[in-house]
Amino acid sequence: MVAVIVLVDIRPSSRLWGFLRFVLGRAALRNIPGLQFAKILGSGAGGGFGLKPSATRQGLFCLFANAPSAAAFIADSKIIAAYRHHADEFFSAILSAYSCRGSWSGVSIPIDTDAPDTGPIAALTRASIRPSQVISFWRKSPPAEADLERASGCLLAVGLGEAPFFRQATFTIWESSQAMDHYARSGAHLTAIKAAHQGQYFSESMFVRFRPLNPQGVWKGRVFA
Repeated sequence: MVAVIVLVDIRPSSRLWGFLRFVLGRAALRNIPGLQFAKILGSGAGGGFGLKPSATRQGLFCLFANAPSAAAFIADSKIIAAYRHHADEFFSAILSAYSCRGSWSGVSIPIDTDAPDTGPIAALTRASIRPSQVISFWRKSPPAEADLERASGCLLAVGLGEAPFFRQATFTIWESSQAMDHYARSGAHLTAIKAAHQGQYFSESMFVRFRPLNPQGVWKGRVFA
Protein backbone atom coordinates (compact mmCIF):
# COMPACT_ATOMS: atom_id res chain seq x y z
CA MET A 1 0.00 0.00 0.00
CA VAL A 2 1.26 3.50 -0.86
CA ALA A 3 0.01 6.98 -0.03
CA VAL A 4 -0.67 10.05 -2.15
CA ILE A 5 -0.60 13.61 -0.83
CA VAL A 6 -2.05 16.48 -2.87
CA LEU A 7 -1.78 20.14 -1.84
CA VAL A 8 -3.70 22.85 -3.68
CA ASP A 9 -3.85 26.62 -3.42
CA ILE A 10 -7.05 27.40 -5.30
CA ARG A 11 -7.37 30.54 -7.41
CA PRO A 12 -9.56 33.23 -5.81
CA SER A 13 -11.95 33.03 -8.77
CA SER A 14 -12.48 29.31 -8.02
CA ARG A 15 -13.21 29.59 -4.30
CA LEU A 16 -16.78 28.34 -4.69
CA TRP A 17 -15.51 25.28 -6.54
CA GLY A 18 -13.00 24.75 -3.74
CA PHE A 19 -15.63 25.01 -1.03
CA LEU A 20 -17.79 22.46 -2.84
CA ARG A 21 -14.93 19.93 -2.62
CA PHE A 22 -15.78 19.58 1.07
CA VAL A 23 -19.43 18.97 0.22
CA LEU A 24 -19.16 16.90 -2.96
CA GLY A 25 -15.57 15.70 -2.98
CA ARG A 26 -16.26 12.25 -1.53
CA ALA A 27 -18.53 11.43 -4.47
CA ALA A 28 -15.74 12.29 -6.92
CA LEU A 29 -13.51 9.71 -5.22
CA ARG A 30 -15.89 6.81 -5.69
CA ASN A 31 -14.80 3.98 -7.96
CA ILE A 32 -11.18 5.18 -8.20
CA PRO A 33 -9.15 2.04 -9.05
CA GLY A 34 -7.07 0.86 -6.12
CA LEU A 35 -8.23 3.56 -3.69
CA GLN A 36 -8.43 2.20 -0.12
CA PHE A 37 -8.74 5.32 2.05
CA ALA A 38 -9.17 9.06 1.47
CA LYS A 39 -9.41 12.27 3.47
CA ILE A 40 -10.28 15.69 2.04
CA LEU A 41 -8.53 18.27 4.20
CA GLY A 42 -8.77 21.96 4.82
CA SER A 43 -5.94 24.22 5.91
CA GLY A 44 -5.40 27.27 8.04
CA ALA A 45 -4.24 30.78 7.28
CA GLY A 46 -0.59 31.68 7.66
CA GLY A 47 0.96 28.59 6.12
CA GLY A 48 -1.78 26.29 7.29
CA PHE A 49 -1.07 26.63 11.00
CA GLY A 50 -3.40 29.46 11.97
CA LEU A 51 -6.72 29.02 13.76
CA LYS A 52 -8.44 31.00 11.01
CA PRO A 53 -9.35 28.71 8.07
CA SER A 54 -7.75 29.36 4.70
CA ALA A 55 -10.22 30.16 1.92
CA THR A 56 -7.97 28.72 -0.78
CA ARG A 57 -5.62 26.01 0.53
CA GLN A 58 -6.69 22.38 0.68
CA GLY A 59 -5.18 18.93 0.87
CA LEU A 60 -6.07 15.40 -0.16
CA PHE A 61 -4.55 12.31 1.46
CA CYS A 62 -5.18 8.87 -0.05
CA LEU A 63 -4.02 5.29 0.36
CA PHE A 64 -3.79 3.04 -2.69
CA ALA A 65 -3.37 -0.70 -3.01
CA ASN A 66 -0.18 -0.30 -5.06
CA ALA A 67 2.12 2.24 -6.70
CA PRO A 68 0.72 1.87 -10.26
CA SER A 69 -2.79 2.75 -9.01
CA ALA A 70 -1.41 5.78 -7.19
CA ALA A 71 0.55 6.94 -10.24
CA ALA A 72 -2.49 6.51 -12.50
CA PHE A 73 -4.60 8.56 -10.08
CA ILE A 74 -2.19 11.49 -10.24
CA ALA A 75 -1.69 11.25 -14.00
CA ASP A 76 -5.18 10.46 -15.26
CA SER A 77 -7.97 11.05 -12.73
CA LYS A 78 -10.60 13.71 -13.37
CA ILE A 79 -10.42 15.04 -9.81
CA ILE A 80 -6.67 15.70 -10.06
CA ALA A 81 -7.17 17.34 -13.46
CA ALA A 82 -9.83 19.58 -11.90
CA TYR A 83 -7.58 20.52 -8.98
CA ARG A 84 -4.81 21.45 -11.42
CA HIS A 85 -7.24 23.52 -13.50
CA HIS A 86 -8.48 25.53 -10.51
CA ALA A 87 -5.13 25.94 -8.74
CA ASP A 88 -2.63 28.76 -8.48
CA GLU A 89 -0.28 26.20 -6.92
CA PHE A 90 -0.47 22.40 -7.06
CA PHE A 91 1.78 19.82 -5.40
CA SER A 92 1.60 16.03 -5.33
CA ALA A 93 3.74 13.13 -4.17
CA ILE A 94 3.55 9.37 -3.90
CA LEU A 95 4.72 8.25 -0.46
CA SER A 96 6.05 4.88 0.67
CA ALA A 97 5.91 4.36 4.44
CA TYR A 98 8.90 3.04 6.36
CA SER A 99 7.63 3.80 9.88
CA CYS A 100 4.12 4.15 11.28
CA ARG A 101 2.77 4.50 14.80
CA GLY A 102 -0.93 4.85 15.51
CA SER A 103 -3.94 5.11 13.23
CA TRP A 104 -6.29 7.45 11.38
CA SER A 105 -10.00 6.63 11.65
CA GLY A 106 -8.89 3.17 12.73
CA VAL A 107 -6.58 2.67 9.73
CA SER A 108 -2.83 2.14 10.18
CA ILE A 109 -0.51 2.47 7.19
CA PRO A 110 1.46 -0.71 6.37
CA ILE A 111 5.24 -0.48 6.15
CA ASP A 112 6.15 -0.65 2.47
CA THR A 113 9.88 0.10 2.30
CA ASP A 114 13.12 0.35 4.28
CA ALA A 115 14.31 3.54 5.93
CA PRO A 116 16.52 5.53 3.54
CA ASP A 117 20.18 5.99 4.44
CA THR A 118 20.33 9.35 2.67
CA GLY A 119 18.08 11.77 0.82
CA PRO A 120 14.77 13.44 1.60
CA ILE A 121 12.04 12.04 3.81
CA ALA A 122 8.44 13.06 4.42
CA ALA A 123 6.43 12.93 7.63
CA LEU A 124 2.73 13.05 8.46
CA THR A 125 1.53 13.73 11.99
CA ARG A 126 -2.19 13.74 12.71
CA ALA A 127 -4.35 13.64 15.82
CA SER A 128 -7.91 13.75 17.06
CA ILE A 129 -7.87 16.19 19.96
CA ARG A 130 -10.10 15.49 22.95
CA PRO A 131 -12.75 18.24 23.28
CA SER A 132 -11.74 18.83 26.90
CA GLN A 133 -8.13 19.46 25.81
CA VAL A 134 -8.63 21.72 22.77
CA ILE A 135 -7.84 25.04 24.48
CA SER A 136 -4.77 23.64 26.22
CA PHE A 137 -3.51 22.04 22.99
CA TRP A 138 -3.79 25.21 20.93
CA ARG A 139 -1.95 27.21 23.59
CA LYS A 140 1.06 24.91 23.07
CA SER A 141 0.82 24.46 19.32
CA PRO A 142 1.66 27.83 17.64
CA PRO A 143 5.27 28.19 18.95
CA ALA A 144 6.16 24.71 17.68
CA GLU A 145 4.62 25.46 14.30
CA ALA A 146 6.47 28.78 14.00
CA ASP A 147 9.70 26.88 14.66
CA LEU A 148 8.77 24.37 11.95
CA GLU A 149 8.44 27.03 9.27
CA ARG A 150 11.98 28.21 10.04
CA ALA A 151 13.59 24.83 10.74
CA SER A 152 16.87 24.05 8.99
CA GLY A 153 16.42 21.34 6.37
CA CYS A 154 12.63 21.65 6.12
CA LEU A 155 11.69 21.81 2.43
CA LEU A 156 7.90 21.91 2.82
CA ALA A 157 5.55 22.30 5.78
CA VAL A 158 1.79 22.60 5.79
CA GLY A 159 -0.88 22.38 8.43
CA LEU A 160 -4.03 20.51 7.44
CA GLY A 161 -7.30 19.67 9.15
CA GLU A 162 -10.07 17.14 8.80
CA ALA A 163 -12.22 19.15 11.22
CA PRO A 164 -11.42 22.64 12.56
CA PHE A 165 -9.68 22.64 15.95
CA PHE A 166 -10.34 18.95 16.72
CA ARG A 167 -8.74 16.80 13.99
CA GLN A 168 -5.45 18.21 12.83
CA ALA A 169 -2.50 17.09 10.70
CA THR A 170 0.93 18.36 9.67
CA PHE A 171 2.76 17.23 6.53
CA THR A 172 6.45 17.97 6.04
CA ILE A 173 9.32 17.13 3.69
CA TRP A 174 12.89 17.26 4.97
CA GLU A 175 16.32 17.19 3.35
CA SER A 176 17.19 14.17 5.51
CA SER A 177 16.03 12.14 8.49
CA GLN A 178 18.79 13.81 10.51
CA ALA A 179 17.31 17.26 9.84
CA MET A 180 13.88 16.14 11.00
CA ASP A 181 15.24 14.39 14.08
CA HIS A 182 17.17 17.52 15.06
CA TYR A 183 13.98 19.59 14.85
CA ALA A 184 11.92 16.99 16.72
CA ARG A 185 14.33 16.94 19.65
CA SER A 186 14.72 20.66 20.16
CA GLY A 187 12.95 23.89 21.01
CA ALA A 188 9.22 24.46 21.14
CA HIS A 189 8.42 21.22 19.33
CA LEU A 190 9.97 19.10 22.08
CA THR A 191 8.08 21.13 24.68
CA ALA A 192 4.81 20.57 22.81
CA ILE A 193 5.43 16.81 22.48
CA LYS A 194 6.12 16.45 26.20
CA ALA A 195 2.99 18.44 27.00
CA ALA A 196 0.93 16.25 24.66
CA HIS A 197 2.07 13.07 26.41
CA GLN A 198 1.54 14.50 29.87
CA GLY A 199 -1.81 16.06 29.05
CA GLN A 200 -3.30 13.11 27.15
CA TYR A 201 -4.57 15.49 24.49
CA PHE A 202 -5.43 12.91 21.84
CA SER A 203 -8.13 10.26 21.48
CA GLU A 204 -6.34 8.96 18.37
CA SER A 205 -3.05 9.87 16.72
CA MET A 206 -0.69 8.72 13.99
CA PHE A 207 2.90 9.51 13.05
CA VAL A 208 4.27 8.23 9.75
CA ARG A 209 7.62 8.60 8.00
CA PHE A 210 7.79 8.12 4.24
CA ARG A 211 10.11 8.01 1.30
CA PRO A 212 8.74 10.72 -1.06
CA LEU A 213 8.92 8.93 -4.42
CA ASN A 214 8.13 11.69 -6.89
CA PRO A 215 7.34 15.08 -5.33
CA GLN A 216 6.27 17.43 -8.10
CA GLY A 217 4.64 20.81 -8.52
CA VAL A 218 4.85 24.12 -6.67
CA TRP A 219 4.11 24.98 -3.04
CA LYS A 220 4.65 28.41 -1.47
CA GLY A 221 6.74 29.34 -4.47
CA ARG A 222 9.13 26.38 -4.16
CA VAL A 223 9.34 24.17 -7.25
CA PHE A 224 9.54 20.39 -6.80
CA ALA A 225 10.46 18.23 -9.78
